[in-house]
Amino acid sequence: MVEFLTAETFKEKVFDYANNKEWKFSGDKPCLIDFYADWCGPCKMVAPILDELSEEYKGKVDVFKIDTEKEQELAAVFGIQSIPSLLFVPMEGQPQMAMGALPKETFEKAISDVLKVEK
Repeated sequence: MVEFLTAETFKEKVFDYANNKEWKFSGDKPCLIDFYADWCGPCKMVAPILDELSEEYKGKVDVFKIDTEKEQELAAVFGIQSIPSLLFVPMEGQPQMAMGALPKETFEKAISDVLKVEK
């Protein structure tokens, strides 16, 4: 199940950007974060793919969504200029951002390559 994050839950589950300058992931498994807005057509195309991925990688990868309209501070922290923007967060190393409505195969490749997770 895809989980919706606010700035507060983001600080708990992903990264406490208010207290840390250096990236330090606080999750217990890699995650994929979708920065979206309700009015965004491409975001609506990505939503069912993310639902499928959250089921297929259940227990291995967390899938989060952040509404850029409601969470403008969070969008600003990550410099979100266009949506959808997708942040792939591995357990070790720096997160990587991808932009646009990606096909499912591209998500699967990034989950394998960036997050180092296989189905």
